[in-house]
Order: sequence, then C-alpha cells, then structure tokens
Amino acid sequence: MECTGSHTVSSPRDASSLEGKITFGSVWEENSNRESGISQMGKSLTTDSGMPHVSRVAPVTSPTSASQRVNLPGVMDAEGRVDESRLRMYIFKNGGVSPDERGLVWRFLFGMYPCSTTTLERTLLLEEMSVRYSVMKRKWQCLLPGAVRLRLNGTDAELVAAVQHFEQRQEREREIQQYQYKSKEVRERISFLELQAQVLFERVTFDLEELQEAIRIIDKDVPRTDRGLAYYKDEGLGNLLVLRDILTTYAAFHPEVSYAQGMNDLCSRFLEVLDSEVDTYWSFCCYMEKFSRDFCADGLHCKIELEAALLKELDPHLHAHLVTDNMDRLTFCHRWLLLGFQREFEHSDALRLFEILSCDHLELISQQVDRARYQERLAYKHSLQDEPVTGPKSINREFTFELFICATILLENRDSLLSCRNEVQLLQFTNSLQGTLDLNSSLKKAEEHFYNYCKRSARDCLSERYRRHKSKEEPFLYQLRNLFS
Repeated sequence: MECTGSHTVSSPRDASSLEGKITFGSVWEENSNRESGISQMGKSLTTDSGMPHVSRVAPVTSPTSASQRVNLPGVMDAEGRVDESRLRMYIFKNGGVSPDERGLVWRFLFGMYPCSTTTLERTLLLEEMSVRYSVMKRKWQCLLPGAVRLRLNGTDAELVAAVQHFEQRQEREREIQQYQYKSKEVRERISFLELQAQVLFERVTFDLEELQEAIRIIDKDVPRTDRGLAYYKDEGLGNLLVLRDILTTYAAFHPEVSYAQGMNDLCSRFLEVLDSEVDTYWSFCCYMEKFSRDFCADGLHCKIELEAALLKELDPHLHAHLVTDNMDRLTFCHRWLLLGFQREFEHSDALRLFEILSCDHLELISQQVDRARYQERLAYKHSLQDEPVTGPKSINREFTFELFICATILLENRDSLLSCRNEVQLLQFTNSLQGTLDLNSSLKKAEEHFYNYCKRSARDCLSERYRRHKSKEEPFLYQLRNLFS
C-alpha cells in the first residue's frame, strides 16, 4: 500500500596501563581552543565545524558519509575498516575530535557503521538502512494518518514557517530520488530492498493507543527543543519536524521503550552533528540499545545508587549530607547523567564531553585488566586448592567515568551543597550551574579522582591478597603490589 505524508498545520588496554597517571594536561586546552568561537547558543550562526552556517532542513540521508575517510592517525586502513580500539583511545586521550571530523566519527563511535565494514560495504549498508527507515516511517503514517501532521495551536509563527521549510525539503528530496533512480540497476536494487523491508516489518503490530500518547508527548517536547541553537534557526526550524519523525518512528518500533522526556534532547544532539534523518535514526537506535534503561524508573534508581556509593568513597561527609532515605536528594544528578551534562557546559563543550564519555575508554581498560587478573587466577588455580579462589572485592567496574564527572562537580561545589538545607535550595543551586562549568578543569579533576580511586582500591585489594598468599609465588600479585605501594 502506497502512503505518503507531510507536515501541515492544523488548529583497560593492559595491566601496564595503570603504571602511571593518565594525564591529559594541555590536550584538553588544545581541543578546547580548537573549538573556541564555535558556540551554537544562538550568539552567531556558525556550525560545529566553525564555518559560516546557512540554516536548512537536514537531508534524508548523507550518501557521501559511506565513502569518506576518518583522518585520524592509524584509525582507518586502506579498505576503509576502522580500528575501534584506536578510535576510542584517540577520542579519550585527545579530549574529543575536531568538529569537522565529528559527524563521520560519530557514525562509527555509536555503531551506525560497524567498524569492521569496508567503504564498499558501507555504501550498500546505507542504502539498505535508508530503505528500511522509509518503510518503517511510512507504516506508522499509514496507520495513523492524523498523526502525520504536527498539531499547532497557531501561536508559534516560527513553527508555522518551519512546516513550510519542511515541505520544501520533502519536494527537494523527491527530485533527488527521481534523478538517482534513473538507472535501471538502481531501481531494481531499491525495489528489492523495499520488498525485503516490507516483509520484515509486515508482522510488526502497534498499540495505537500507546503510540498516540507517545506522539502527544513528542509534540509537546519537540517544539521547545534547542530552539536557541543556530541549527534550528531560520529554515533550519524545519529540523524540528525531522526530529519529530525520528522520535515517532523510534517509539513505534520500540514499544518496550517508546518515548520519554529527555530523548528529544539526546536525539537533537545526533541530528545536529550528523545532519541526516536516516543516519540520526540508526545512530540514536544504537545509543538507546545501551542506555534505554536510564529512561526507566529502575535505571534511574540504579544510577543514583552508584553515584551515591562513589560519593561515599570520595567524600563521606558530603555523602551523609546529600543522601537521605531513598537518596531523594541526589535525584538531580540523574538529569546530568541522562543527558550527558548537556546543560551544565557550554554547547560545544557538551558535545565534546558526550563523545569522550561515549568512547568508554577507561571502562574498556578496566575490563581488560579484570580479564588479565582472571587469567592469572586460573593459572594458579591448582596451586591454591587450600585457599578460596575468590578474593576481596577491589575496583567497582560500574563506576564509569561519567560518574566521576558527576562526583567532581559535586566536590567542586562542596561548600555550597553543604549550605543547602532543603530540596528547594538544592534545586535552585544546581540550576544555577547550567552553562557555567569549565570542561577542561572538570575533566582533569575527574581523571585525577578516577586514578586515585583505582590506585587506592587496587592497593588495598592487593595488600590483602598478598598477605594471604605471601608464602606462595605469585608474580602478578607481587608486581602489582609493588606498583601501588
């Protein structure tokens, strides 16, 4: 069934990695200077690449991204495959990537393009993703034709204009497709992919009542999303309607998650950087595979528990002041963690922090060290028959770097937080932090807290293990104990 719609107005690498402190020093400042003057808080119409920005509605897809090369040393081979570990390490150790590399790097970092794919494979993959997204969007639009139209109350003249910009973009996309599909070979390939996608999604059913409720909330949130950014200025206002379609398609095909407030802010970040509807949808889906739990009640409670446990390790007095029964007074941290500190730092810095946190470099190092220790324990398993195999708990691997960033903000504002005597004062103070924090300083201090925590935890654990097994030869434990002494 053919159905089209448009918006109209209606009323750890290895154990040796821990040998010295990971210092970034001037790297943070260098990357910050690289992005100076690139603020998109509405002060000037500039893009994240620093070039003059002419606002427009994002295209449906960006075919050139499949063939572009990542210009980072040692990251991409001759056939276009990306070394994922080097990419993540580069992002972390260099404090992010340059703005002109960001769009392409995010497509690999967040999983839209598997790092193992070649340039040729990505070209075909993008074609398939584009067709699938088109079929998915068309499916909910056909079932809910009334929801295709963004309902406005008529008081927002800018959004009325945005609808017009969006419809102009739709017409341009149709012209592009007509030109691209002139080749018989291309038409046949696209037809096959469409048939394949229709078969794939034919059995997908929607709870129309729940989907309509999700769309109702989306229509409330999207019009007020990032309106101050240059990306959404002038004709770029039509990007709000692109954002709406992406979020609605996600809610329709992920009913177990659907839509929750905050997703609009995260998805807007992807749309601004990737500047493509299809690419944003699939990158956002990959991100939500990992973090969708954060939008549920149990995910919120888990994050707050972890932050409280870390704060207790770093500053017991501040922890005792902030953490009450059920830890209600730390719930304000959830917004920081959920949105990747999007509002606490200046916009270009917030983008940089988001990719640093998303590279998971320190978490990957921790996992590798843990595997190394496990292999070492297996090697001595038979010689330790008289002792329990399990040792005392050491580093909590659930303490991710984002939790240390959050703890750093709390510790840097320790006196002010201790002076807060009730929930209202606490909320007023944390709201006053928006857009005022210095990223370079926060990163360096968080890295220092992370290192000191790891060093202290490892030293305590290894000292205990060495005491218990000092009569036996355990080179791994002996060397690590000396390292942290």
